[in-house]
Amino acid sequence: MADEPNESATPKMTQREAQEALEKQVAQLRREISKINRTLAERAEEAIEDAGDWYDSAAERASRTAQALRNRAQTVSGVVQENPGTVSSAFILGAAVGALLGLTLAATDQRRDRWF
Repeated sequence: MADEPNESATPKMTQREAQEALEKQVAQLRREISKINRTLAERAEEAIEDAGDWYDSAAERASRTAQALRNRAQTVSGVVQENPGTVSSAFILGAAVGALLGLTLAATDQRRDRWF
């Protein structure tokens, strides 16, 4: 019974007042959601622009690199065509050095198990 005087001292909201308060809150939430949607749309546009700029710069760099590789390949091709003996001698010398290195490493390995 001690609770009864406190309850009567607090003014109660009518159903209509409660509904109006709820409608105000819903309207405020809609405005906030609208603001958030606009902010997200702006940030998405910025991200798309940044990605487009990044893609353009990457494509430009790739194009320049491909052109440089083509030029170098043509230069090497020209050198090989002008000096076929030098190139074949270099390959033979490289093969000989590789074979000698392989034989040297094989001879120093005392613990190896022979597969034959």
